[in-house]
Amino acid sequence: MPEHTDVYLITGFLGAGKTTFLNRVIERFPKDRKLTLLVNEFGEIGVDGTLVEGEDLDIMEISKGSIFCVCVKTDFIKGLYQLCMTVRPDVLLIESTGVANPSDLKKDLQLPIFKDRFHLKEQFCIIDAAHFLDAFEVYASLEKQIASSTVFLINKVDSTTAETIAAVKAVIEQFHPAPRFLETSYANIPMDAFFDFASKSEVVAALPEDGGSQSNDLLSEAELDQYLDALLDSPDLQITPPDLLVSVAYRWTGKQHSQIEAMANALTAKVLRAKGFLESEGRMLLFNFVLGDWTIEPVRIPTDRIQHKNVVVFIGPPETTAQIESATRTGSWEGLGIYQPYSSS
Repeated sequence: MPEHTDVYLITGFLGAGKTTFLNRVIERFPKDRKLTLLVNEFGEIGVDGTLVEGEDLDIMEISKGSIFCVCVKTDFIKGLYQLCMTVRPDVLLIESTGVANPSDLKKDLQLPIFKDRFHLKEQFCIIDAAHFLDAFEVYASLEKQIASSTVFLINKVDSTTAETIAAVKAVIEQFHPAPRFLETSYANIPMDAFFDFASKSEVVAALPEDGGSQSNDLLSEAELDQYLDALLDSPDLQITPPDLLVSVAYRWTGKQHSQIEAMANALTAKVLRAKGFLESEGRMLLFNFVLGDWTIEPVRIPTDRIQHKNVVVFIGPPETTAQIESATRTGSWEGLGIYQPYSSS
């Protein structure tokens, strides 16, 4: 059993390519070592977890807000405690929601109940080169992601200009003293520079003889709840999210591919993100919308892995809900409700 867990945080605004990056790591990771993914989604209905590739993966999904804000902080700490005391992976990849402020992660990983289990290795910030500048002008969470990250993947460079890429770097340099940039498409970077892909036998050989020993005295559920109550009462805990957004879900009951296109064309760039699995003419498609640009592509994911078929989740400021509703009138769409994680109600 490894004596600690290497942690990699993957941040980046909505639609930047975080899940694509995750899948590249999974593809290279040794099969005989334990990898755990913690996928955080803003909305009530999750999509990204389904897009993670790989068999027999340990995946923990936390939805309904950011793991770094009070709305789901309890779920996050409880999840980490379970990983610390029972799962004990070699590596933990955390994919945060695209509107997260990750400033408190180092503090969270060092909580005494984790007994120095988690060692943060890198914080990657995935940048959508084509859309970053527009989003940065509006959403405060991007500044926080930049300030706390260590490596910046300027992604989707094939879809923009050299001048735009230079402007993106200039903005990042305003908020980070020494950014490390990697320009890429489809989040393709030299993974060996950041991850140890050695097999289990090679890792065990490098451990001290008593490596991996750890006390197994678990806190009871009541004790853990008591600890969390005290933690949430801390005056320096971040409890106010930087950006007020809502998640809206719609079910599609149509048949024709053209209805999806009509809805997408009716959306404005003020809608930040929309994603969902839609079945049309016997094929399962992934609809993906980012700040005005959209794609519809076939997916090869087994249908039994898709929990929410024919449902699209939209994310945007509260004022975009009426515009989303108007766009869905172009076809057979049924509203499933609005979710606002940071609502006081």
